[in-house]
Amino acid sequence: MTSSSPAAPRGRERRPRDSRVGDKIFMNLARGSGILLLVIMAAIAAFLTWRSVLALSTNEGNFFTSFEWTPDAPKPVFGIAVLVFGTIVSAVIAMAIAVPVAIGIALFISHYAPRRIAQPFAYLVDLLAAVPSIVYGLWGALFLVPHLDGLTSWLNEYMGWTYIFDQTRTGTPRNLFTVGILLAIMVLPIITAVSREVFRQVPRMHEEAALALGATRWEMIRTAVLPFGRPGIISASMLGLGRALGETIAVAVVLSASNVLSLHILDAGGGTFAQNIALKFAEAGDNGRNALMASGLVLFVITLLVNGAARLIIARRKEYSGANA
Repeated sequence: MTSSSPAAPRGRERRPRDSRVGDKIFMNLARGSGILLLVIMAAIAAFLTWRSVLALSTNEGNFFTSFEWTPDAPKPVFGIAVLVFGTIVSAVIAMAIAVPVAIGIALFISHYAPRRIAQPFAYLVDLLAAVPSIVYGLWGALFLVPHLDGLTSWLNEYMGWTYIFDQTRTGTPRNLFTVGILLAIMVLPIITAVSREVFRQVPRMHEEAALALGATRWEMIRTAVLPFGRPGIISASMLGLGRALGETIAVAVVLSASNVLSLHILDAGGGTFAQNIALKFAEAGDNGRNALMASGLVLFVITLLVNGAARLIIARRKEYSGANA
């Protein structure tokens, strides 16, 4: 007489089916969220394109090379040459300052500082990302700008031969150089946080192998940590660059806006896409708002390209892209 195994409880029979139903619901919700995001982005792009076509049809100047911005004049003339230059220059200055400092802070937190110091220090850096942009702008206008007179004078005296740091107009340093320093402080938490997490993912065996071969701590970091974290550092820098390109209020408070394009970054003046939209949207007419939408479309495309490049860099390493999850 063969013995039959006891029947499984009904609850256990239902669990696989319930889990499959839950997985399908979650998958459909996630897929719908992704499709909704694409639809919203496509709608934004279509709206900006439509308003841009209306503005460009009335423009009597070259949209890419004109320095003027008079879209509501009887003969509308507007261009983004000054805005492109100011946006790129301020972002490059910010990246040149923020990236080395952020990597140094991330390495200090992950490999040098004791845990009792590293943890509060990491929290402090992360809190900088929660500070509103207007607070950064007010701090930059009331504290940073007055205290940069000495630095700008020193750069003009000893680095003026480079032409870039040659200050041709004296005055308050409300210029692209000051904006770049302020943006560097604002993007510092983003680059630091991402780089810190990447450095923590370095396999422990790689670090121990380098130390076992007689490498110093810096040699271990240079040969094991930095090569492993290079894609993460690049992607973090690209994310910070996206923040620097689109910053609005802080730049509008600090920068003395003008339609003059000057390679002397210590001279007051210049402009960026976001700052120009923030300052002129309220007083612009119908055609002026369409022109601002056209400049916003250019910034939208630049931001998408930057974030897309960051995503491609992350995807090169499966550890960062979530492919193994």
